[in-house]
Amino acid sequence: MNSIRETAPEPVYRWVIVSASALMLALSMGMMVNGTSVFFIPLFEEFGWQRGDVSLINTSGLVGLAIGGIFMGRIADETPIRRVILVGAVVIGLCILGASQATVLWQFYVLFFIAGFLGAGALFAPLIANVGNWFKTGSGLALGIAAAGQALGQGGMPYVLALLIGALGWRDALMSVGLTMLVLLISLAMLIKQPPKNTISSDVSAADDPLADPVADVGDAVLIAPNTTALWLGAAAILCCICMAVPLMHLVPLMQDRGITLEEAGSVLFVMLIVAIAGRIAFGKLADMIGAIRTYLIASCFQTVLVFFFLEINTLQGYYIFAVIYGFGYAGVMTSILVCVRVLTPVSKRASVLGIVIFFAFMGHGIGGYQGGFFFDLTGNYTLTYANAAFAGIINLILVGALYITTNRRRAALAFAT
Repeated sequence: MNSIRETAPEPVYRWVIVSASALMLALSMGMMVNGTSVFFIPLFEEFGWQRGDVSLINTSGLVGLAIGGIFMGRIADETPIRRVILVGAVVIGLCILGASQATVLWQFYVLFFIAGFLGAGALFAPLIANVGNWFKTGSGLALGIAAAGQALGQGGMPYVLALLIGALGWRDALMSVGLTMLVLLISLAMLIKQPPKNTISSDVSAADDPLADPVADVGDAVLIAPNTTALWLGAAAILCCICMAVPLMHLVPLMQDRGITLEEAGSVLFVMLIVAIAGRIAFGKLADMIGAIRTYLIASCFQTVLVFFFLEINTLQGYYIFAVIYGFGYAGVMTSILVCVRVLTPVSKRASVLGIVIFFAFMGHGIGGYQGGFFFDLTGNYTLTYANAAFAGIINLILVGALYITTNRRRAALAFAT
């Protein structure tokens, strides 16, 4: 079997899959994860809605994405990939168009929940699992590039929306983005397909040669059951994403509170997430070199140590400098989670397990974004918000460290037995 793996050609089309998936994630996840971060002040000015209430728009979308990811991940394991993502492309575009006409909060909540559940939920886990399945080797780099698309969207979408809001108002800004997403996502979905059967990679290496790659984590799928992997990584993901969500959702209003304009604040977030593109690719390559769990530990430590320092900055120049530093390191968290799922899970369960892990991850994003607004409304500042983010990051590090120790011990035991 190993000789078959070594001689089977790697199709060139796999890079088309990576590129199209990255662009789809840029558009969809850029809107769903933190696109609403530039709407706090405009919605307050028009409706008088507090930040906790506006944060729940983002939270409702991420809860929908989290739940939808579980169902759509299972469907993607059994259904042609293109059908699933076409549904997601149409739904998310229509929901954003609908949100441009909303007049009360519950309408935003419902539309963003549907956009997450049937829209982004049908895109993220299926696309990421499909990218991993196209690569026999070097999947960390490929997943890093795909995840970099998400980083591009998370930086680009708030920045573009900030410019559109300034030029057109928030309603026309949402309408423009909704129409653009419909056209581009449907077009890109037509490029996505499943890999040839001789390309699908992981069941052979995981089942037949669990010690084939002692540097990476290939083979741990036989050491830890898929359900256990899903719950362990999911518990870590919810905590690291609580930490991650705070600056993603509340950096722009934090800067506005300090006298920095919406456009300037949006540009800082854009810089942070543009740098995150390089970070996601770099950490994907690092995962290929030293292993996914080690890489996850490094990225999580970087994020946890630095997140509270956002409160210590008061100038636009300072925010730009810190955005570059923080953006590169924190970006590795999402890439590392994706590669961990890829190497710890057999291919037949990959989209399903990824859906469960993503459920916890985006629940964490939703909780982190909401608690940021809630604690601000409660205290009038962001100190408790960012302190809570750092605390969640510390607990995440404990869980990931325990996973690393467990997999190493079980691998050593298996090596001794064989």
